[in-house]
Parts: sequence; C-alpha cells; structure tokens
Amino acid sequence: MKIVTSLKLLVVTLLFTLNYSGLSAQEGIIQGVITDEYGINVPGAAVMIDDLNKGAVSNQDGKFTFVEIPEGNHTLTIKYLGFADFTKEVMVTAGKTTSVSILLASEETQLDDVQLVGFSAGGQARALNTQKNNVNITNVVSTDQIGKFPDANIGDATKRIPGITMQVDQGEARNIIVRGLAPQLNSVTLNGSRIPSAEGDNRNVQMDLIPSDMIQTIEVNKAVTPDMDADALGGSVNLVTRSTPQSFRLSATGGSGINFITDKRILSGSFLVGDRSKDKKFGWMVSASINDNDFGSDNVEAEWADTFAYTNAAGEEVEEDVNPYASVYENRKYLVQRVRRSFSANFDYNFDENNEIYLKTMYNWRDDRENRFAYSSEVLDAEDIMEGDFEIVNGTPSRFPVEAKRETKGGIPGGRIQNRRLEDQRMQNYSLGGNHLFGNLKFTWMGSFAKASEERPNERYLVYATEYGVNNEINDTRKPIHTPVAAEDLSEFELDELTEEYQFTEEKDINFFANFELPADFFAQGDGTVKFGVRGRFKNKNRANNFFEYSPLTGALDNLAMVDQRAYTGDDFLAGAKYRPGVFASPEFLGSLNLNDAAAFEGEALPDEYLGDNFDVTENVYAGYVMTNQKLSDKLSVLVGLRVENTRIESTGNNFDVDEPEAFTQINDESSYTNVLPGVHFKYNASENTVLRFAWTNTLARPNYIDLVPYRQREDDEVSIGNPQLNPTTAMNFDFMAEKYFSSVGILSGGVFYKDLKDFIYTSVSEEESTGYELYQPLNGDKARIFGAEVAFQRQLDFLPGFLKNFGIYVNYTYLNSEAKGIANEDGDMRGDLDLPGSSPNMFNASLSYADKWFSARLSGNYSDAYIDELGGNAFEDRFYDEQFFLDFNATVFLSRNLQVYANLNNITNQPLRYYQGVKNRTMQMEYYSTRLTFGVKYDLF
Repeated sequence: MKIVTSLKLLVVTLLFTLNYSGLSAQEGIIQGVITDEYGINVPGAAVMIDDLNKGAVSNQDGKFTFVEIPEGNHTLTIKYLGFADFTKEVMVTAGKTTSVSILLASEETQLDDVQLVGFSAGGQARALNTQKNNVNITNVVSTDQIGKFPDANIGDATKRIPGITMQVDQGEARNIIVRGLAPQLNSVTLNGSRIPSAEGDNRNVQMDLIPSDMIQTIEVNKAVTPDMDADALGGSVNLVTRSTPQSFRLSATGGSGINFITDKRILSGSFLVGDRSKDKKFGWMVSASINDNDFGSDNVEAEWADTFAYTNAAGEEVEEDVNPYASVYENRKYLVQRVRRSFSANFDYNFDENNEIYLKTMYNWRDDRENRFAYSSEVLDAEDIMEGDFEIVNGTPSRFPVEAKRETKGGIPGGRIQNRRLEDQRMQNYSLGGNHLFGNLKFTWMGSFAKASEERPNERYLVYATEYGVNNEINDTRKPIHTPVAAEDLSEFELDELTEEYQFTEEKDINFFANFELPADFFAQGDGTVKFGVRGRFKNKNRANNFFEYSPLTGALDNLAMVDQRAYTGDDFLAGAKYRPGVFASPEFLGSLNLNDAAAFEGEALPDEYLGDNFDVTENVYAGYVMTNQKLSDKLSVLVGLRVENTRIESTGNNFDVDEPEAFTQINDESSYTNVLPGVHFKYNASENTVLRFAWTNTLARPNYIDLVPYRQREDDEVSIGNPQLNPTTAMNFDFMAEKYFSSVGILSGGVFYKDLKDFIYTSVSEEESTGYELYQPLNGDKARIFGAEVAFQRQLDFLPGFLKNFGIYVNYTYLNSEAKGIANEDGDMRGDLDLPGSSPNMFNASLSYADKWFSARLSGNYSDAYIDELGGNAFEDRFYDEQFFLDFNATVFLSRNLQVYANLNNITNQPLRYYQGVKNRTMQMEYYSTRLTFGVKYDLF
C-alpha cells in the first residue's frame, strides 16, 4: 500500500504542477553551453545572474539552463576554479529561449599565478569545479586526471579516490569497496544506468573490464540524493562516457610494454574522433580501445587446522588438539593473457533550443585465457593414518602422509581458446534519452538496455594423484610448504580425473526513468526547484553450467610419466626459491585429447558439480521520488526529499542430493518488499571557495542472487541452501564534509561519517539438526555500524620559488571503525567484537608530481590496511585480506601541443595479493605479479 500511495501522490503532484509550468508573458529562458578553446565541454562551471540572485551549474555536456528570466538585458557571470570570473551580456525575449555559447579561453581568462598544464582547461579543474558545485557529497575524477596515473582499467583509477579500496584479480583492481562496505553493497552505473554483473553468484561489477581511457569522468556519490537509485550502501560510482564535442576532435594512442614475471609483451592502442555539424544540431563521437596483456602470477595457498586425527594401534580414531598447521598446501603457476576491447559511439541531436535527444552506447569485451599448473597436498583422513606415519614436534605436526595432486587447467586447441581456459566476459549498454523544456518544466528521460555475460567453454582439467609422506614447515607460518620426504616418482602419479565443463552466466537490465523539474522559490531567495520522477528497473540473471567427467578406455593416460609434460622447477618463483611447482601434463597434450571419441573415452555428466549452481532470478524494482532544492539564504541551501522503492523477486533453483542425482527438483519462490527512504542535504558556502556539507540519507543493498535462490545441495557431509526470504540490508547514514578550494585548482577537505546498518548478510556455518551435516546458509545479522573520517589535500605548490612551483601533492587518508552484531558461530553462540567484513581500518593515497609545459612525472602510492574478508564458523576460520601497498611511477614528455610520449612503471614493490587465516602470520594465499612497464605515444588533434 505504501508504494501505491506514494505513486498516487507523485501523479497528483505532476498534474498540479503541469498547470503552472507555462511561461509568463514577460519571461523567457536562457539555454547555454560552455566549452574551452578546443571545443571540449566544460562541466561544473557556476553561472550566476547576480541581479536576480539566480544560479546554475553546467552539466557533463557543459550545458546550463535558466527559466523565469524577465525580459531584457542580463549579465551572466561564470565562475570557474583556475580562471578569472568571466561575464557575458544576454538579451532575453519574453516567451522565447535565448541560446548562448560561452568560450572559456585559457589565454584570456586564466589567472596569472595558475598554470594549467596540457594546453586546455584541464581535467583537474573540471573535476574539482564539478565536485564543488554538486549539491551532495561527492568525489570527482576526470579523464585527464586518470591519465596522470598509470592505470589501464577503471578499477585501478578508482582506487585513488578517498575512502575506496579495491580487491585485485591477477594484479588488476576488480571489486570496489567504498567506505568499508563490500563490493555487492555498492552500485556502479554507466551514464546513470546500472551496470549489470558478469559474476555468477553476486552483484559485483567487474571494474577491470572497462578501460580507463573510455571514461570521461568518475563520480563517487557518497551521499545519494532521492533522484538516485537507493541501492548504494557505501556509495554510488557513476562512470560517465565522453560527450560529443562542439568542434572536430581527434585523439590516438599507441603503446607497448613488458611484464617482468613472464618477459612477455604488452600491446595497447586507442582512438577517439568526434565532431558537430555546421548547424551545431548533430554531434557524434566514436572511440575504441584495445589492450593485450600477456602475464602471469606465482601463487601459494594453505588451509590451516588445529586438530590432527589418526587411527591408533587398537583401530580407534583419535583426534588431538595441536598447534595450527597447514593441513592443505598448494603451489600454483598461472599463465594469463587478457585481451580487453572496448567500443563506444555517442550521438546527440538538438531539434531546437528546448529539445534534444541522445544515444550513448558502449560495448566491452574481454578474453581471459589462462593455464594453471597446480600442485596440492592434503593430509589424509584419520582412517588412513597409523601411529607410525606422522610426527608431532612441540605440539605441531611436522611430518604426515598426504594425497598429492598435479593438476593442469586448459582448453581445446585453436581458435580463441588456444589450449587455455577461456573466460569470455562482455558488458554492453545502450541508452536513449532526451532533455526537454516545456515552458518552465524541465523534462528528462532515459531508457536503456544493458547486458553482461561470462562464458567459459571447453574448460578442461587433467589431474594425477598419489600418496606419500611430507615434511611440514613449522617455523615460518608466513611461508607454508609441504616437501616430499622422498623424491617424487612421476610414474606413481596415477590418473585421478579428466573433466570438461561449460559455464555461462548472463544478466540483462532494462531501465527507464522520467524526471520533472519546476522552479519553486519557497523562501523568496531567488532560486529553488521541485523535482520528481519515476523509475523502473527490470532485471533477469541466470546461470546454466554443465560438467562432464571422462574415463579413458585405453591405458595411454594411466600415469603422469606417460604423457607430454611441462616443468616449472627454476629458482625464479616470486614467492621464494624454495617453491618449485614441478612437472605437469602439458596444456597442449590436454587440448589434443578428443573426448568425443567413443572408442577412446567414456563420458558421464556429474550433476552434483553444477545443478546447485544453476538458477534463474527475475528482479523488478519500481521507484518514485519527490525532492526540493531550496536556498534558505545567500549562503545556505537545503535539498530534502523522499524516495520509495518496491522490489519484487521471482527465483528458481534446484533441490539436489549427491546420493540421488536423478531425483533433483526445481523450486520456485517469490518475495517482495518496499523501502521508504527520506534524505536531507545541507550545503553552506562559508565563502566563495569554502563549502560545508551535511547529509542524512537512507540506503539499501539487495542480497546476492544466489543467496535468494531456493536451492539445496548436499555433497559429502556439507549442505548448502539458499534463503529467498532474506531481507535487504538497510543503512541510515550521517555525513559531514568541509571543503576548501584553492584558486590554483586544488582542495583541502575533511569530514566524518557514520552508518547504522540493519539486516546485514553473512554466511552462517552450523550443524543441521535433522542430519548432523555441516550447513551453509546466508542469514541476516542483527546490526552493524561504521564510523569513519576522511581528509584529502590536492594542490600545485605554486607558492614555492623557481622550478619548485611545478611540484604538486595529491594525498588522502580514510579511517574506519566498524562493529557487527548478531553473528552466530558454528555452535550457535553469538560472536562478539567483530568488524564488518570488508572494512579496512586505514586507507591512504599519496602522489608527488612535477609538471611544466613540456614534461610531467608522478610517483604514486596506494595503501589499504588488512580487514576481515569472510567469516568462518569461528574466529580460527575467519579469512582476512592482508594490507597492501602499491607504488607506481609514470612520466610524459610533451613534444608539441598535440604529441606526447609516455612511460608507466606499475607495482614497483612487487606487492602480492595475500590472505591469512585468523592471525596475520598464518598465510592462506600469497600471489605475486612482479612489475609491469608500459610506454607509448599519444596524439591529440583537438
């Protein structure tokens, strides 16, 4: 009923306000666009009509609008950081729209003491002006700023923003954590349209899928307004593609490089071309990018146990408490090739001064080819360990028998797969929208279709296994290792399994929104608006996997010594010379096997490997909002509003028992809920360049798709089930931020924030009463809270003498303190003193730059503290993501105003990805990537 009542209120409001949307007979409209001298749109400029006490801010396309302007002459004043105030006279005709074009020319209006490097208004100026004039708390980074950091994908660029840390995959930033909240609790949009996820079981958006050079601006909204989607618990990240220019523009980049871990090449290239018709009505821009990166990683993993079980002389099983030891050990060598392609085409058409439409498109396609060579050893079950088979030294198992495996991951030969596992990820987005002015009524609309998919065809595994004794490292738990007691004999590694699987996940999004805005000056301060609108988001996500195991009908694959091999036994393993992955079946041999040859192989589908993972979920969200932005005085403004969202979910999953694979059944479930989400934003302009902000907002995060599926799957003594009745996590948020902007295009800011969360979701590990099996199920916790503080400083050191004024500093720090309640351990007891998973207590970015007219260089550091990543059944089993520090360097030489050469050096510190179990010295995973060097040429014809 709440949603119906709220929508009725919106309709009544619409009908009422339409009656008052016409222009007065003595009033007109001003529509303007601001560009720099190269025809590039200038966003974030403050435009004032001082005699009317009215103001507007140019949008991402450099456009601004004034309504209810009395007939006659008026003076527009444009304020823009880094430039002197600029004025322009405008004649307004009653009942008409007056168009005005404003050129922000750096040679004429640039402040004497400010040098904007790069021959244009500058990305830093664009970003900071937009951030300054936004009504809510945001961080904005422009494409030019992104280019000053050596970041190939948008995830690596985003990690430079205050309060953000990233989880990496194969050395590239993939999953975004905003203000300590896990990736699935934040939203990522493209031009305001939600980006679907290609991941199979969650809502995470793959930030490494999108090249950084395809994006014009990154906007991080840390306090959302009622006209934004509410599912942004930590924040909403909006990626804005390049807008069409006002004149011809051409840019191209070509580069190469080397990965030092494999000594393989890197290839990259991009181009951008755009123009506008002579009558200025039709604009277009086309851009494309490709990056081909051949690299790899060296990986060590372990699982830790604090009990050791064996069979005594009487034939009884005995379990002893011991010091933690690595019961499972893995040594992996990865070889990876990632080819990232992206294409974008944007168009707009202006019918007249009051009506325009646009089409924005983007297609991203990444091939990820991988071979993995994995050695693993796992302690045997108690029934297979006798009293003389092991040794315990000072309470720690130092020698014991294991099952050792040597596994090759690959694919079929030829084509795009090339004997590797191919992960084909694609994300596409097509948005058609319009901006219209009917008298005083602004009407904006957009409809979009987006799709993300991940396909992994013909993924093959060939595993050989044996049993033998190992010595366990007991003195250095940060570097766990199992070493065979006796030399390995490859002929004793017998065929364990040969499998091929197919995985496919697809998510489709259809979005539509309509916004209406009218002037409404409730406090007689000369300015104010009322805005209201509706939105629908219709989403479907499904996964369709299969899995086949093959048994050879001949003895040609009986043991590892009989097949073609590949060896990794050198001293160059990045985790340390003591780690030697060893000998494996070659991927070429694995790919050459004709598994469809009935005379050579017998295949069998294994439903227990995929049925529980397959699902189909439909999620429809209907939303409406109303808000008003009012000036309370010359310095103080307030935005207050209400958003209502109704969510309806239909899900289908499988009920499956490994003992009865033929008896699986499909289960369907439905659920719905409504959220009422008020919000208030205050903005106080203490001076022209000092802004104070306060916000009270309410947001939510919907459960992961797989968690909502009514599936049940048992394997051995473990049962996993879904939970269609999960509640969304909700948060009440308080934010305060103070910002001081420098005319030299810089900022000093600081603030605090507090989040009060309810119904956060975690995976419970317990014992199922009816069967005694270990039960895994997503549940709602009770409450959680996050308190944090942010400080940022960014400035050119122009007050220093001589060449020192060309140095600049970019630094930000974020502190977090979190607490989660209502989490039960495996025994059903409540756990205390828990941090919220994903909340890194300390995050820090710093860079020192030098820039003059012909040369620029930057040394950049990025640090995030350790945090709990996944809750186990108890504190011993909790998994932590370790602290990480990345150091990068890049330099650019400007050969002319159009031509530049660049070089980037990434991961100078060889920072590994590291997880640990329970305590810091207990390594669960350490993965090394080495350093990457890229260089190239960039040409800009503005």
